[in-house]
Amino acid sequence: MLEIPESLTIAKQLNGTIKGLKVSSVEAAHTKHSFAWYSGEPEFYAKIMEGRQLGEAIGWGSYLEISLGDYCFAVGDGTNLRYYAPGEKLPGRYQTRIVLEDGSSLVCTVQMYGSMFLIRPEEYDNFYYQVAKEKPMPGTGDFDYAYFRELKQEASGTLSMKAFLATEQRIPGLGNGVLQDILLRAGLHPRKKVGTVPESRWKQVYQAVTDTLEKMTAAGGRNTEKDLFGRQGGYSVMLSRNTVGKGCPYCGTIIQKASYLGGTVYFCPGCQEL
Repeated sequence: MLEIPESLTIAKQLNGTIKGLKVSSVEAAHTKHSFAWYSGEPEFYAKIMEGRQLGEAIGWGSYLEISLGDYCFAVGDGTNLRYYAPGEKLPGRYQTRIVLEDGSSLVCTVQMYGSMFLIRPEEYDNFYYQVAKEKPMPGTGDFDYAYFRELKQEASGTLSMKAFLATEQRIPGLGNGVLQDILLRAGLHPRKKVGTVPESRWKQVYQAVTDTLEKMTAAGGRNTEKDLFGRQGGYSVMLSRNTVGKGCPYCGTIIQKASYLGGTVYFCPGCQEL
């Protein structure tokens, strides 16, 4: 899924690959999908985008956005965006294809759910989009320790660490995927209540958030996800479906998994305090 490391990585790759190229043709809603969301009818995309030059791509939270003059093409969490070189074989099923003047293509595919919106940013009032743009992202100057402590003070002490960090858009783009390694580094169980974490440990939590996301982004994303070219990221995730049943990299205790808050959490019983 598209989380902070992937949105930043893919935006950088887009800027180095397709920025400045003109759009030759656009095909939206190619393969029917009940949970693929668009803005307007499929013809709207071709009408607005064809002939326009692709501008800067920006990643924030779980969104990717490519500027096209006064419009932007925005891809949300759940949508896979891939680049295909001229002549490269395309997938048989996809939702949106943007063909560029050099014959290359940007292709969007949706598995479970995903959005591909063509919008005027100042007019688009989607809650998740607006929050992702307005709130500071880890790794930026505004996401300092004072801001992080404010988030804690505004939250209920009965919230679990997973609920605090990865729900309610407190930190857009920090989802269940990147959460696992953050909590392992912080030494806290996903179910541990925020109110039971001593103030002296809170700086460690903040450092775990910022350091983990920095490492993931610097490595080009997680090895459980793929980049613009369909390659796995270079960051080896410590806690995921691939490491269940293996030894914790810190203490050797067997990594476990459990269902919690609508998803799966992975944890080390030896390192992560409950």
